[in-house]
Amino acid sequence: MYTFSSKLKTLSIVLILLGIFGIGYGFLTAPKNIEDVQKILDAESAHHGGGHHEAAKEAAHEMPKVLPAQQNQSVEKEVAHESEEVVMEAKDTIAVKPLDTVATDSAKVAVANVEHHDGEYAAPAEHHQTEAEAHAEHEDHLKHVLTQLQNKPWAALYVACIFIMLISLGALAFYAIQQVAQAGWSPVLFRVMQGITAYLPVGSVIFFVLLILAGMHYNHLFVWMAEGVTQKGHENYDKLVAAKSGYLNFPFWIIRAAIFLIGWNLYRYFSRKNCLAQDESSDNSFYKKNFKMSATFLVFFIVTESIMSWDWIMSVDPHWFSTLFGWYVFASFFVSGITTIAMVTLYLKSKGYLEFVNNSHIHDLAKFMFGISVFWTYLWFSQFMLIWYADIPEEVTYFWTRIELYNLPFFGAVVMNFVFPILILINSDFKRLTWVVVMAGIVILFGHYVDFFNMIMPGTVGDRWFIGIPEIGSLCFFIGLFILVVFTALTKVPLLAKRNPFIEESKHFHY
Repeated sequence: MYTFSSKLKTLSIVLILLGIFGIGYGFLTAPKNIEDVQKILDAESAHHGGGHHEAAKEAAHEMPKVLPAQQNQSVEKEVAHESEEVVMEAKDTIAVKPLDTVATDSAKVAVANVEHHDGEYAAPAEHHQTEAEAHAEHEDHLKHVLTQLQNKPWAALYVACIFIMLISLGALAFYAIQQVAQAGWSPVLFRVMQGITAYLPVGSVIFFVLLILAGMHYNHLFVWMAEGVTQKGHENYDKLVAAKSGYLNFPFWIIRAAIFLIGWNLYRYFSRKNCLAQDESSDNSFYKKNFKMSATFLVFFIVTESIMSWDWIMSVDPHWFSTLFGWYVFASFFVSGITTIAMVTLYLKSKGYLEFVNNSHIHDLAKFMFGISVFWTYLWFSQFMLIWYADIPEEVTYFWTRIELYNLPFFGAVVMNFVFPILILINSDFKRLTWVVVMAGIVILFGHYVDFFNMIMPGTVGDRWFIGIPEIGSLCFFIGLFILVVFTALTKVPLLAKRNPFIEESKHFHY
């Protein structure tokens, strides 16, 4: 039986506390109104030596210029002089013209005089209108930035929450695949996989709460939830979103989420229950039940995983869509789940547990890390290349935003998730070295966190992104909670599934 190390438990609690502090700091320091936003923009302008924020501020706050007193007096004298000339001209005309002609001419003079002065003051009136428009535009910009900055702590929490939860889901999918494939190499790792999936119920509850809060408008992570977005005539009306409202509406959306989360957790619960019962059984009946259940689950999983990726990630940018997005998200969290299995296995082995796990098992896990990293890259390139080559505006804007505003994390994710694994894990001998697998695992996990960051942040915070205290705090909180839940679960049962039909083959797995 595994004993939870006091040092590791302390580390997990410290991470949770640091995470709570970071999350709280993010919400407390978020601006409350546009005045706070203006101060932030002013500080940024002062720090960066001006920029478009300063220009916008000047355009909005520059008031119409008042003429000096001397200029006012000069204008008044000019108007009075012109009026006297008009009167004298009218008197002279009366002596030689009929009354109706005089009236007509006087009207013409009056109209001409008005037109003359209108011409003089047309520019100031237009100037007033331009300044008003600039001020209104600046107000809209401040409101937009306010929404982005208020979204920032929510988005940081959301990214960390969904990423860590999907790691446990990836491990669950890998476990189900091993059951259906009747793999002979992996049964010695089943308890590790089950321990990692123990986080799924906890992560699901927290994530579902975040979805409920989004639907209650505590944040603006999903623009299609905004008020009036599907109502014609409303200032927030969006024709494209309205066309998708039959699918993208909160009641249907949250029901789908509940079905997905409950379905995944039910399989996790019953498959673990059957696996433990198999240890005490005299036949393979529980193993056969798990085989059938796992096959059914994989069908349910591959459908719900795709829909989940549309609902929880792609709908952050509701105008954009990609037909292979579900596979792309799957590859990201699947390789993260496999990497976590390898990391936990190596940790337990370093503490003297899992004596039947050898270098060949680690080598196979590292092969999956390498192979799925290449698969992820294939999907990344396919999606990027086809959209870039077609250059359709409503599609290419997704990548334009990320390349222009998220250049470092966007291409950094490719380096961490493809270039680094290719260079370090392509060698067969390296896959057997603990320090190499651990180093590669850390880079891969962080790289796929950045990948989720790239998928969610542009649609929620725009160019106001920064990996700061809220982002680090959220990640610390969920990593700490993950460690606490997973390693507590590992203490509950023996680390070897002793009655699995393939357990002896797995113990003696060498090549």
